[in-house]
Amino acid sequence: MSQSVLSAPVRVESLDQEGRGVARLDGKALFIEGALPGELVRYRIGRDKSSYAFASMTEIVEGSSQRVTPACEYFGRCGGCALQHFEFSAQVAAKQRLLESNLQHIGKVKPSSILPALYGPAWGYRHKARLRVRYVAKKQRVLVGFNEKATPYVADMLSCRVLPAHVSALIEPLQRCILQLSLREQIPQIEVAVGEQNTVLVFRILQALAPEDEVILKQFADQHQVQIWTQTKGLDTVKPFYPLQAPALNYRLPEYDLNYPFHPTEFTQVNPWINQVMIRRAMNLLSPQAGEKIADFFCGLGNFSLPIARSGAQVWGYEGLSGLVERAEQSAAINELQAQTSFFVQNLFEMTDEALQALPHFDKWLVDPPRDGAMALVSALPPAENKQAHRPKRIVYVSCNPATLARDAGILVNEKGYQLKAAGVINMFPHTAHIESIALFELVQ
Repeated sequence: MSQSVLSAPVRVESLDQEGRGVARLDGKALFIEGALPGELVRYRIGRDKSSYAFASMTEIVEGSSQRVTPACEYFGRCGGCALQHFEFSAQVAAKQRLLESNLQHIGKVKPSSILPALYGPAWGYRHKARLRVRYVAKKQRVLVGFNEKATPYVADMLSCRVLPAHVSALIEPLQRCILQLSLREQIPQIEVAVGEQNTVLVFRILQALAPEDEVILKQFADQHQVQIWTQTKGLDTVKPFYPLQAPALNYRLPEYDLNYPFHPTEFTQVNPWINQVMIRRAMNLLSPQAGEKIADFFCGLGNFSLPIARSGAQVWGYEGLSGLVERAEQSAAINELQAQTSFFVQNLFEMTDEALQALPHFDKWLVDPPRDGAMALVSALPPAENKQAHRPKRIVYVSCNPATLARDAGILVNEKGYQLKAAGVINMFPHTAHIESIALFELVQ
Protein backbone atom coordinates (compact mmCIF):
# COMPACT_ATOMS: atom_id res chain seq x y z
CA MET A 1 0.00 0.00 0.00
CA SER A 2 1.41 3.41 -0.91
CA GLN A 3 1.33 6.33 1.47
CA SER A 4 2.36 9.96 1.48
CA VAL A 5 5.42 11.38 3.22
CA LEU A 6 5.33 10.48 6.89
CA SER A 7 5.53 13.29 9.46
CA ALA A 8 7.73 11.19 11.75
CA PRO A 9 11.23 10.43 10.40
CA VAL A 10 13.03 7.16 11.13
CA ARG A 11 16.60 6.39 12.15
CA VAL A 12 18.55 4.18 9.73
CA GLU A 13 20.35 1.33 11.49
CA SER A 14 22.37 -0.40 8.78
CA LEU A 15 22.62 -1.30 5.09
CA ASP A 16 21.13 -4.36 3.43
CA GLN A 17 22.74 -6.48 0.70
CA GLU A 18 21.39 -4.14 -2.00
CA GLY A 19 22.88 -1.03 -0.39
CA ARG A 20 19.55 0.26 0.97
CA GLY A 21 19.23 1.79 4.42
CA VAL A 22 17.46 -0.44 6.95
CA ALA A 23 15.17 1.06 9.61
CA ARG A 24 12.46 -0.33 11.86
CA LEU A 25 8.86 0.85 11.78
CA ASP A 26 6.17 -0.70 13.99
CA GLY A 27 8.06 -3.99 14.19
CA LYS A 28 8.69 -4.33 10.45
CA ALA A 29 11.85 -3.80 8.43
CA LEU A 30 11.86 -0.69 6.25
CA PHE A 31 14.30 -0.68 3.31
CA ILE A 32 14.96 2.90 2.20
CA GLU A 33 16.71 3.60 -1.10
CA GLY A 34 19.54 6.13 -0.73
CA ALA A 35 19.59 6.30 3.07
CA LEU A 36 22.78 5.70 5.06
CA PRO A 37 23.41 4.20 8.52
CA GLY A 38 22.89 6.69 11.34
CA GLU A 39 20.77 9.08 9.29
CA LEU A 40 17.36 10.37 10.31
CA VAL A 41 15.22 10.45 7.16
CA ARG A 42 11.72 10.89 5.86
CA TYR A 43 10.49 8.52 3.20
CA ARG A 44 7.64 7.42 0.97
CA ILE A 45 6.60 3.76 1.05
CA GLY A 46 6.24 1.96 -2.25
CA ARG A 47 5.80 -1.78 -1.81
CA ASP A 48 4.32 -2.65 1.59
CA LYS A 49 4.24 -6.20 3.01
CA SER A 50 3.26 -7.59 6.40
CA SER A 51 6.81 -7.86 7.75
CA TYR A 52 8.73 -5.41 5.56
CA ALA A 53 8.35 -2.46 3.21
CA PHE A 54 10.39 -0.74 0.50
CA ALA A 55 10.60 3.03 0.43
CA SER A 56 12.26 5.95 -1.30
CA MET A 57 13.93 8.67 0.74
CA THR A 58 12.28 12.08 0.49
CA GLU A 59 14.27 14.13 3.02
CA ILE A 60 17.42 13.87 5.11
CA VAL A 61 16.60 15.31 8.51
CA GLU A 62 19.99 14.45 10.03
CA GLY A 63 22.68 13.44 7.55
CA SER A 64 25.62 11.11 8.07
CA SER A 65 29.12 12.58 8.33
CA GLN A 66 30.08 9.77 5.94
CA ARG A 67 27.76 10.96 3.17
CA VAL A 68 29.78 12.29 0.23
CA THR A 69 29.07 13.77 -3.18
CA PRO A 70 29.03 10.97 -5.79
CA ALA A 71 31.92 11.22 -8.23
CA CYS A 72 29.82 10.06 -11.18
CA GLU A 73 27.17 12.34 -12.68
CA TYR A 74 25.03 9.30 -13.55
CA PHE A 75 24.87 7.93 -10.01
CA GLY A 76 21.26 7.48 -8.93
CA ARG A 77 20.06 6.76 -12.47
CA CYS A 78 22.59 4.12 -13.51
CA GLY A 79 22.17 0.85 -11.67
CA GLY A 80 25.86 -0.08 -11.84
CA CYS A 81 26.72 1.47 -8.46
CA ALA A 82 24.74 1.69 -5.22
CA LEU A 83 27.08 3.36 -2.71
CA GLN A 84 28.94 6.26 -4.33
CA HIS A 85 27.26 8.59 -1.80
CA PHE A 86 28.93 6.66 1.05
CA GLU A 87 32.56 7.40 2.02
CA PHE A 88 34.87 4.71 0.60
CA SER A 89 36.20 3.18 3.85
CA ALA A 90 32.72 3.39 5.40
CA GLN A 91 31.37 1.25 2.55
CA VAL A 92 33.80 -1.51 3.49
CA ALA A 93 33.02 -1.23 7.21
CA ALA A 94 29.30 -1.58 6.46
CA LYS A 95 29.98 -4.67 4.33
CA GLN A 96 31.99 -6.16 7.20
CA ARG A 97 29.10 -5.57 9.62
CA LEU A 98 26.69 -7.20 7.17
CA LEU A 99 28.97 -10.23 6.85
CA GLU A 100 29.16 -10.60 10.64
CA SER A 101 25.39 -10.18 10.91
CA ASN A 102 24.79 -12.91 8.32
CA LEU A 103 27.17 -15.29 10.09
CA GLN A 104 25.43 -14.66 13.39
CA HIS A 105 21.79 -14.74 12.30
CA ILE A 106 21.87 -17.24 9.43
CA GLY A 107 24.71 -19.56 10.39
CA LYS A 108 24.56 -19.08 14.17
CA VAL A 109 28.35 -18.78 14.18
CA LYS A 110 30.93 -16.19 15.15
CA PRO A 111 34.50 -16.04 13.86
CA SER A 112 37.29 -16.19 16.45
CA SER A 113 38.90 -13.21 14.74
CA ILE A 114 37.99 -10.61 12.12
CA LEU A 115 40.40 -10.29 9.21
CA PRO A 116 41.36 -6.78 8.10
CA ALA A 117 39.38 -5.79 5.01
CA LEU A 118 41.18 -5.98 1.67
CA TYR A 119 41.13 -2.77 -0.35
CA GLY A 120 42.11 -1.85 -3.88
CA PRO A 121 41.59 1.07 -6.29
CA ALA A 122 38.32 2.92 -5.83
CA TRP A 123 37.89 3.68 -9.55
CA GLY A 124 38.72 2.13 -12.90
CA TYR A 125 38.88 -1.34 -11.42
CA ARG A 126 36.30 -3.22 -13.49
CA HIS A 127 38.08 -5.24 -16.19
CA LYS A 128 35.03 -7.39 -17.04
CA ALA A 129 31.60 -5.90 -17.74
CA ARG A 130 28.43 -6.50 -19.69
CA LEU A 131 27.09 -3.33 -21.30
CA ARG A 132 23.51 -3.11 -22.50
CA VAL A 133 22.69 -1.62 -25.91
CA ARG A 134 19.42 -0.04 -27.04
CA TYR A 135 18.49 1.79 -30.21
CA VAL A 136 15.99 4.60 -29.53
CA ALA A 137 14.29 5.15 -32.87
CA LYS A 138 12.35 8.29 -31.86
CA LYS A 139 15.54 10.08 -30.86
CA GLN A 140 17.77 8.44 -33.47
CA ARG A 141 20.20 7.53 -30.73
CA VAL A 142 21.89 4.41 -29.40
CA LEU A 143 22.37 3.97 -25.67
CA VAL A 144 25.31 1.93 -24.39
CA GLY A 145 25.78 1.39 -20.67
CA PHE A 146 24.43 -0.36 -17.61
CA ASN A 147 20.74 -0.73 -16.80
CA GLU A 148 18.98 2.10 -15.04
CA LYS A 149 18.42 1.57 -11.34
CA ALA A 150 15.39 -0.70 -10.78
CA THR A 151 14.29 -0.64 -14.44
CA PRO A 152 14.98 -2.80 -17.52
CA TYR A 153 16.00 0.27 -19.53
CA VAL A 154 19.54 1.27 -20.49
CA ALA A 155 20.91 4.29 -18.63
CA ASP A 156 21.66 7.34 -20.76
CA MET A 157 25.38 7.71 -19.99
CA LEU A 158 28.56 8.79 -21.77
CA SER A 159 31.17 7.55 -19.30
CA CYS A 160 31.65 5.22 -16.33
CA ARG A 161 34.05 5.80 -13.43
CA VAL A 162 34.36 2.13 -12.40
CA LEU A 163 35.46 1.00 -15.87
CA PRO A 164 39.11 1.49 -16.90
CA ALA A 165 39.51 4.97 -18.38
CA HIS A 166 40.14 3.68 -21.90
CA VAL A 167 36.96 1.56 -21.76
CA SER A 168 34.90 4.41 -20.34
CA ALA A 169 36.12 6.56 -23.22
CA LEU A 170 34.66 4.01 -25.67
CA ILE A 171 31.03 4.43 -24.56
CA GLU A 172 30.23 7.52 -26.65
CA PRO A 173 32.15 6.32 -29.76
CA LEU A 174 30.34 2.98 -29.49
CA GLN A 175 27.00 4.77 -29.48
CA ARG A 176 27.92 6.63 -32.67
CA CYS A 177 29.36 3.50 -34.29
CA ILE A 178 26.32 1.31 -33.64
CA LEU A 179 23.98 4.05 -34.87
CA GLN A 180 25.64 3.72 -38.29
CA LEU A 181 25.04 -0.05 -38.49
CA SER A 182 22.17 -1.49 -40.49
CA LEU A 183 21.53 -3.99 -37.67
CA ARG A 184 21.62 -1.41 -34.85
CA GLU A 185 18.33 -2.80 -33.52
CA GLN A 186 19.81 -6.31 -33.39
CA ILE A 187 22.61 -5.68 -30.85
CA PRO A 188 21.34 -6.11 -27.26
CA GLN A 189 24.69 -6.15 -25.42
CA ILE A 190 28.45 -5.83 -25.59
CA GLU A 191 30.67 -7.82 -23.26
CA VAL A 192 33.95 -6.15 -22.29
CA ALA A 193 37.10 -8.04 -21.30
CA VAL A 194 40.39 -6.29 -20.55
CA GLY A 195 43.63 -8.24 -20.52
CA GLU A 196 47.28 -7.36 -20.00
CA GLN A 197 47.82 -6.46 -23.68
CA ASN A 198 44.40 -6.30 -25.27
CA THR A 199 40.79 -5.20 -24.83
CA VAL A 200 38.04 -7.33 -26.39
CA LEU A 201 34.48 -6.22 -27.16
CA VAL A 202 32.07 -9.11 -27.76
CA PHE A 203 29.08 -7.85 -29.75
CA ARG A 204 25.95 -9.93 -29.23
CA ILE A 205 24.26 -9.74 -32.64
CA LEU A 206 20.94 -11.31 -33.62
CA GLN A 207 21.56 -11.47 -37.37
CA ALA A 208 24.51 -11.71 -39.74
CA LEU A 209 26.68 -8.65 -40.30
CA ALA A 210 26.16 -6.96 -43.65
CA PRO A 211 29.34 -6.11 -45.62
CA GLU A 212 28.92 -2.38 -44.91
CA ASP A 213 28.56 -3.17 -41.16
CA GLU A 214 31.79 -5.14 -41.23
CA VAL A 215 33.63 -2.13 -42.66
CA ILE A 216 32.28 0.15 -39.90
CA LEU A 217 33.26 -2.25 -37.12
CA LYS A 218 36.74 -2.79 -38.54
CA GLN A 219 37.28 0.96 -38.71
CA PHE A 220 36.16 1.26 -35.07
CA ALA A 221 38.55 -1.50 -33.97
CA ASP A 222 41.47 0.12 -35.78
CA GLN A 223 40.72 3.60 -34.48
CA HIS A 224 40.33 2.54 -30.83
CA GLN A 225 42.85 -0.33 -30.78
CA VAL A 226 40.43 -3.01 -29.58
CA GLN A 227 39.59 -6.45 -30.85
CA ILE A 228 35.97 -7.16 -31.79
CA TRP A 229 34.39 -10.57 -31.33
CA THR A 230 30.83 -11.60 -32.21
CA GLN A 231 28.23 -13.85 -30.64
CA THR A 232 25.21 -14.84 -32.73
CA LYS A 233 23.57 -17.44 -30.47
CA GLY A 234 24.94 -19.44 -27.52
CA LEU A 235 28.43 -19.26 -26.04
CA ASP A 236 29.68 -21.75 -28.61
CA THR A 237 29.16 -19.07 -31.29
CA VAL A 238 31.53 -16.54 -29.66
CA LYS A 239 34.43 -15.97 -32.05
CA PRO A 240 36.95 -13.27 -33.02
CA PHE A 241 35.89 -10.99 -35.86
CA TYR A 242 38.64 -8.36 -36.26
CA PRO A 243 41.59 -8.14 -36.07
CA LEU A 244 42.24 -11.86 -36.09
CA GLN A 245 45.90 -11.56 -35.10
CA ALA A 246 45.41 -9.51 -31.90
CA PRO A 247 47.25 -10.56 -28.72
CA ALA A 248 45.39 -13.18 -26.68
CA LEU A 249 43.66 -12.10 -23.49
CA ASN A 250 45.59 -12.94 -20.36
CA TYR A 251 46.16 -11.84 -16.77
CA ARG A 252 49.20 -12.30 -14.57
CA LEU A 253 49.96 -13.05 -10.93
CA PRO A 254 53.51 -11.68 -10.66
CA GLU A 255 53.94 -12.80 -7.05
CA TYR A 256 53.66 -16.43 -8.17
CA ASP A 257 55.14 -15.95 -11.65
CA LEU A 258 51.90 -17.12 -13.24
CA ASN A 259 50.27 -16.26 -16.55
CA TYR A 260 46.63 -17.13 -17.32
CA PRO A 261 45.14 -17.01 -20.82
CA PHE A 262 41.36 -16.59 -20.91
CA HIS A 263 38.46 -16.37 -23.33
CA PRO A 264 36.49 -13.07 -23.17
CA THR A 265 33.29 -14.75 -21.93
CA GLU A 266 35.01 -17.06 -19.42
CA PHE A 267 34.70 -16.21 -15.74
CA THR A 268 37.62 -14.24 -14.34
CA GLN A 269 37.68 -11.87 -11.38
CA VAL A 270 36.66 -8.39 -12.52
CA ASN A 271 39.19 -6.59 -10.30
CA PRO A 272 42.78 -7.68 -11.06
CA TRP A 273 44.33 -5.73 -8.17
CA ILE A 274 42.02 -7.23 -5.57
CA ASN A 275 42.41 -10.67 -7.15
CA GLN A 276 46.14 -10.54 -6.40
CA VAL A 277 45.74 -9.59 -2.73
CA MET A 278 42.83 -12.04 -2.33
CA ILE A 279 45.02 -14.89 -3.56
CA ARG A 280 47.83 -13.79 -1.23
CA ARG A 281 45.46 -13.91 1.74
CA ALA A 282 44.01 -17.26 0.68
CA MET A 283 47.51 -18.72 0.45
CA ASN A 284 48.43 -17.34 3.87
CA LEU A 285 45.31 -18.85 5.42
CA LEU A 286 45.58 -22.17 3.59
CA SER A 287 49.36 -22.40 4.15
CA PRO A 288 49.92 -25.08 1.48
CA GLN A 289 53.00 -27.23 2.08
CA ALA A 290 55.06 -29.36 -0.27
CA GLY A 291 53.69 -32.88 -0.39
CA GLU A 292 50.18 -32.01 0.84
CA LYS A 293 47.09 -33.07 -1.09
CA ILE A 294 44.79 -30.08 -1.57
CA ALA A 295 41.41 -29.83 -3.29
CA ASP A 296 40.35 -26.68 -5.12
CA PHE A 297 36.58 -26.94 -5.44
CA PHE A 298 34.87 -24.68 -8.03
CA CYS A 299 38.38 -24.15 -9.40
CA GLY A 300 37.36 -22.30 -12.58
CA LEU A 301 40.40 -21.73 -14.77
CA GLY A 302 42.78 -22.42 -11.88
CA ASN A 303 42.93 -18.96 -10.28
CA PHE A 304 43.77 -20.52 -6.89
CA SER A 305 44.96 -23.93 -8.09
CA LEU A 306 48.19 -22.73 -9.65
CA PRO A 307 49.37 -20.57 -6.72
CA ILE A 308 48.73 -23.58 -4.44
CA ALA A 309 50.73 -25.76 -6.81
CA ARG A 310 53.63 -23.28 -6.71
CA SER A 311 54.09 -24.29 -3.04
CA GLY A 312 54.87 -27.85 -4.10
CA ALA A 313 51.52 -29.24 -2.94
CA GLN A 314 49.54 -31.60 -5.17
CA VAL A 315 46.31 -29.94 -6.31
CA TRP A 316 43.10 -31.55 -7.53
CA GLY A 317 40.80 -28.99 -9.15
CA TYR A 318 37.06 -29.68 -9.57
CA GLU A 319 34.76 -27.57 -11.75
CA GLY A 320 31.36 -28.08 -13.37
CA LEU A 321 32.18 -26.48 -16.71
CA SER A 322 34.33 -28.52 -19.06
CA GLY A 323 35.57 -25.43 -20.91
CA LEU A 324 37.04 -23.99 -17.72
CA VAL A 325 38.66 -27.32 -16.87
CA GLU A 326 40.34 -27.30 -20.27
CA ARG A 327 41.50 -23.73 -19.67
CA ALA A 328 42.90 -24.70 -16.24
CA GLU A 329 44.84 -27.55 -17.85
CA GLN A 330 46.16 -25.16 -20.50
CA SER A 331 47.27 -22.67 -17.85
CA ALA A 332 48.97 -25.41 -15.84
CA ALA A 333 50.89 -26.44 -18.97
CA ILE A 334 51.88 -22.87 -19.83
CA ASN A 335 53.20 -22.40 -16.29
CA GLU A 336 54.87 -25.85 -16.20
CA LEU A 337 52.72 -27.10 -13.32
CA GLN A 338 51.22 -30.22 -14.91
CA ALA A 339 53.05 -32.46 -12.46
CA GLN A 340 51.45 -30.71 -9.46
CA THR A 341 47.88 -30.38 -10.82
CA SER A 342 44.96 -32.51 -11.97
CA PHE A 343 41.62 -31.08 -13.09
CA PHE A 344 38.24 -32.79 -13.31
CA VAL A 345 34.71 -31.98 -14.47
CA GLN A 346 32.29 -32.54 -11.60
CA ASN A 347 28.88 -31.11 -10.70
CA LEU A 348 29.59 -29.93 -7.16
CA PHE A 349 25.99 -28.83 -6.63
CA GLU A 350 25.01 -32.51 -6.68
CA MET A 351 27.79 -33.80 -4.44
CA THR A 352 26.81 -36.76 -2.27
CA ASP A 353 28.43 -38.50 0.70
CA GLU A 354 29.39 -41.41 -1.54
CA ALA A 355 30.82 -39.21 -4.31
CA LEU A 356 32.91 -37.23 -1.83
CA GLN A 357 34.28 -40.36 -0.17
CA ALA A 358 35.30 -41.64 -3.62
CA LEU A 359 37.64 -38.67 -4.04
CA PRO A 360 41.18 -38.71 -2.63
CA HIS A 361 41.59 -37.85 1.06
CA PHE A 362 42.70 -34.23 1.06
CA ASP A 363 44.70 -32.45 3.75
CA LYS A 364 43.06 -29.11 2.96
CA TRP A 365 40.31 -27.57 0.83
CA LEU A 366 40.01 -24.30 -1.05
CA VAL A 367 36.34 -23.60 -1.88
CA ASP A 368 35.31 -20.72 -4.17
CA PRO A 369 31.67 -21.26 -5.22
CA PRO A 370 29.30 -18.96 -7.13
CA ARG A 371 26.50 -17.12 -5.33
CA ASP A 372 24.57 -20.34 -4.58
CA GLY A 373 27.36 -21.46 -2.27
CA ALA A 374 28.62 -24.97 -1.57
CA MET A 375 25.84 -26.53 0.52
CA ALA A 376 25.89 -29.97 -1.14
CA LEU A 377 29.67 -30.15 -0.86
CA VAL A 378 29.98 -29.25 2.83
CA SER A 379 26.90 -31.33 3.68
CA ALA A 380 28.62 -34.39 2.18
CA LEU A 381 31.38 -34.24 4.80
CA PRO A 382 31.10 -36.87 7.55
CA PRO A 383 29.32 -35.69 10.71
CA ALA A 384 31.37 -34.49 13.66
CA GLU A 385 30.53 -37.53 15.79
CA ASN A 386 32.16 -39.85 13.25
CA LYS A 387 35.67 -39.52 14.65
CA GLN A 388 37.17 -42.16 12.35
CA ALA A 389 36.08 -40.55 9.08
CA HIS A 390 38.51 -38.39 7.15
CA ARG A 391 37.90 -34.65 6.92
CA PRO A 392 40.32 -31.96 5.72
CA LYS A 393 42.05 -30.25 8.63
CA ARG A 394 41.64 -26.80 7.10
CA ILE A 395 39.13 -25.19 4.71
CA VAL A 396 39.51 -21.76 3.15
CA TYR A 397 36.18 -20.58 1.77
CA VAL A 398 36.04 -17.64 -0.66
CA SER A 399 32.51 -16.31 -1.06
CA CYS A 400 30.63 -13.83 -3.23
CA ASN A 401 27.42 -14.09 -1.16
CA PRO A 402 27.52 -13.63 2.64
CA ALA A 403 24.16 -15.32 3.09
CA THR A 404 25.23 -18.64 1.52
CA LEU A 405 28.63 -18.44 3.23
CA ALA A 406 26.81 -18.05 6.56
CA ARG A 407 24.53 -21.00 5.78
CA ASP A 408 27.48 -23.22 4.85
CA ALA A 409 29.48 -21.99 7.85
CA GLY A 410 26.61 -23.12 10.09
CA ILE A 411 26.83 -26.62 8.59
CA LEU A 412 30.62 -26.81 8.98
CA VAL A 413 30.63 -25.54 12.57
CA ASN A 414 27.41 -27.00 13.98
CA GLU A 415 27.39 -30.35 12.17
CA LYS A 416 30.84 -31.20 10.79
CA GLY A 417 33.22 -30.44 13.64
CA TYR A 418 34.91 -27.27 12.43
CA GLN A 419 35.71 -23.98 14.11
CA LEU A 420 35.34 -20.67 12.25
CA LYS A 421 38.76 -19.23 12.98
CA ALA A 422 38.58 -16.04 10.93
CA ALA A 423 36.48 -14.13 8.40
CA GLY A 424 36.66 -10.80 6.61
CA VAL A 425 35.50 -8.88 3.57
CA ILE A 426 37.25 -8.29 0.26
CA ASN A 427 36.23 -5.08 -1.49
CA MET A 428 36.15 -6.60 -4.97
CA PHE A 429 33.39 -4.24 -6.20
CA PRO A 430 33.83 -0.72 -4.75
CA HIS A 431 30.74 1.53 -4.75
CA THR A 432 28.43 -1.47 -5.16
CA ALA A 433 26.64 -3.44 -2.47
CA HIS A 434 28.31 -6.67 -3.62
CA ILE A 435 30.18 -8.42 -0.80
CA GLU A 436 33.12 -10.72 -1.43
CA SER A 437 34.56 -12.40 1.66
CA ILE A 438 36.92 -15.10 2.86
CA ALA A 439 36.71 -17.44 5.85
CA LEU A 440 39.01 -19.95 7.50
CA PHE A 441 37.68 -23.14 9.09
CA GLU A 442 39.84 -25.54 11.10
CA LEU A 443 38.91 -29.05 12.21
CA VAL A 444 38.46 -29.32 15.96
CA GLN A 445 40.86 -32.03 17.14
